[in-house]
Amino acid sequence: MATSDSTATGPRRRVSARIAGITPSATLAVDAKARALKAEGRPVIGFGAGQPDFPTPEHVVEAAAAAVRDRSNHGYTAAAGLPELREAIAAKTLRDSGFSCDASQVLVTNGGKQAVYSAFATLLDPGDEVLLLAPYWTTYPESITLAGGVPVQVTADESTGYRVTVEQLEAARTDRTKVLLFNSPSNPTGAVYSRDQVEAIGKWAAEHGIWVVTDEIYEHLVYDGVKAESLPVVVPEIADRTLILNGVAKTYSMTGWRVGWMIGPRDVIKAAASYQSHLCGNVANVSQRAALAAVSGPMDVVEEMRAAFDVRRKKIVSMLSEIPNVECPTPEGAFYAYPSVKAVLGKKIRGQRPTDTLELADLILREAEVAVVPGEAFGTPGYFRFSYALAEEDLVEGVTRVANLLSEAKD
Repeated sequence: MATSDSTATGPRRRVSARIAGITPSATLAVDAKARALKAEGRPVIGFGAGQPDFPTPEHVVEAAAAAVRDRSNHGYTAAAGLPELREAIAAKTLRDSGFSCDASQVLVTNGGKQAVYSAFATLLDPGDEVLLLAPYWTTYPESITLAGGVPVQVTADESTGYRVTVEQLEAARTDRTKVLLFNSPSNPTGAVYSRDQVEAIGKWAAEHGIWVVTDEIYEHLVYDGVKAESLPVVVPEIADRTLILNGVAKTYSMTGWRVGWMIGPRDVIKAAASYQSHLCGNVANVSQRAALAAVSGPMDVVEEMRAAFDVRRKKIVSMLSEIPNVECPTPEGAFYAYPSVKAVLGKKIRGQRPTDTLELADLILREAEVAVVPGEAFGTPGYFRFSYALAEEDLVEGVTRVANLLSEAKD
């Protein structure tokens, strides 16, 4: 029988309004455009993707190779994750952040993105509001909206090191506020909240009965003696209303292995696991075995990567800060710099006057063959995100090209 996109009352949507309203990932779009131009032979340097350029540690790769040959990994396993991996994640969490939980409080997900989406799908009812600290990772508001929630942006700028205050949060709180989304170290800014700031925010959330979803995926990538403080450790009274999100992607250079996790109260994790059992079932067993080797293995390779990122961090901040009309706070974590280029906008560059960072990013890509992500993707126009997870020689060449182009700006 033939199908139709029309009904008696009018045309029927081919794609649901819910899915049609999604904005594609800007960071992945920029990376894809840079790759396409490289494939055409153009010498494009990409600062778009948040992906370590190091290989996955060899002991992790070997664990995966052995897992491929083990027939026990060839079939379905528990949707919530391999029991031994859930145990290892609980042990790793206690070791690294001081938060104590058991395996029943851990859900293994298909990467950190699924952990984000599943957290909001599990917590939110239609109309529930989520306080979203901006600049924010591009996936956060889409996950909130898809779950029926309403993202409420609370914005910080370079004057505060991209850290919001309790006063800002209180001003944004309504009787519909259910969740605070917290990310420290931050993507895209690299901001890390101090222990005092984490304590103040956690106590405020506890006082008002607000849930906290805290994304800790960059916990090991901190610099200058800074520590990434885990909110439910600093404020234990909020632990029963906190979901901790994490994964192996950034710490262990395992972005393509797609293993993340969610830690939280047993009833919420049980509900999220039930949801996952229908959504996708278990994460690929070989990837889970690789993650097990990562989280329970040595940390020396992780420290080597962190040290290399630190060298690049200092280099990129120094170079960006020397560009006229560019202000670049020093990030304390992750592997991103988030300079303000607001003073460049409206100036004439090669016959054009870009009025926003979308236009300026396009100009930089065309004229300097450098791909950067405009701040519009992170809720704050007027900024660029530069990932310094790329070879130092490419970093220097790329920023030099941007500096040369922007130095031409005239009133």
